Amino acid sequence: MNFIKRLFGRKNTEIIDTSEKLATVLGSWYDTDSGIQITSANAMQISTVYQCIKVLSESVGMLPLSVMRELGVSKEIYSDHSLHRILKVAPNDYMTSQEWKELVMAHLCLTGAHYSYINWVNGRVTELLPLSPSAVKPKLNNDYSVEYDVTFKNGTTATLSQNEILHFRTFTLDGLTPVSPIGQTRHALGLAKATEQHGSSLFKNGASPFGGFKTQGELTDEQFNRLKTELETYQGSGNSFKPLILEGGLEWVQVSITPEDAQFLETRKYQRSEIAGIFRVPPHMIGDLERATFSNIEHQGLDFVNYSLMPYITKLESRINVSLFPENEQGTIYAKFNVNALLRGDMKARADFYTRMVQNGAMSPNEIREKEDMNPREGGDIYLTPMNMVINGRTEEEADANEE
Repeated sequence: MNFIKRLFGRKNTEIIDTSEKLATVLGSWYDTDSGIQITSANAMQISTVYQCIKVLSESVGMLPLSVMRELGVSKEIYSDHSLHRILKVAPNDYMTSQEWKELVMAHLCLTGAHYSYINWVNGRVTELLPLSPSAVKPKLNNDYSVEYDVTFKNGTTATLSQNEILHFRTFTLDGLTPVSPIGQTRHALGLAKATEQHGSSLFKNGASPFGGFKTQGELTDEQFNRLKTELETYQGSGNSFKPLILEGGLEWVQVSITPEDAQFLETRKYQRSEIAGIFRVPPHMIGDLERATFSNIEHQGLDFVNYSLMPYITKLESRINVSLFPENEQGTIYAKFNVNALLRGDMKARADFYTRMVQNGAMSPNEIREKEDMNPREGGDIYLTPMNMVINGRTEEEADANEE
């Protein structure tokens, strides 16, 4: 408990009120070709990045995570297991299961890794306490054991074993240290942020063509300062088209807007699509309905589950099964996400699917009711066999009697 108090028992007196301070907590700076420095913190200020991470985090966060048990050929929820409440209800005293899963996904999307301290008491996991990704440094020893150097808020460090850290990680090149998603895509994110800054600058100056003043004479310091002060009242989109009063022989020389300025919205559209592709989030889920139709949105939603969420879900399940369950339980007792709710199609498609499954004897009515979150009914555990499906011209009963 001394370690827990040392790690989590102190209040953080430093107020994180700038992106630089948050970057210190979440990770490092990345230089980009656009000249914009990208961090895990300011990358979230790019609207498309924020939307993608929010969609992925909330999608995984709302999925029930239960402890399952195999009993022969059947499976059931093992609600009496000590880990069941931790994974499904609350991993610690200050977070719900959904909040913890959302945090895990946010860390994975930004840094490629998430670390939670595993508090063991008498051989049982009693809580999972999340750590800042930048505060943990994993290392692989010569004997292939893994250790973690943890830096505390007061500057002290400790080395923890693999048994004490729940380490989720995405794609790696060495099996341990993940490839940072933000670091690898920093140039695309830098371009997106530079485009945003360009648009903000354009509208800050009234979203109008720029230009300058020309005079035959020379302005005095007083005239120059008064003109400069007056021009400040014309900045901003709210002051567009205000009449400009010129005096002292001043003439306005207008410079046409460049094609690059006129096409920056097209660049932003491209960057939005590119970032959505980086996170594998369908465009319609981040509000981009330009190419969406009623016929393809449902299929994009199914693709989102199968190809965007499932890689994360299976990684989370595998790591939980290895790190939190003892060896004598692994293989028969395991953690499992329930993704049935996300895989449901429209009402008509589901009804047609269930009808065929019942008619072919693949599902019972009660199995359908369970998938639809309905209580079982009496007599609903039967499996139908179509009369036109026979074995060598005989029904199953006749074939069995003939063999006898």
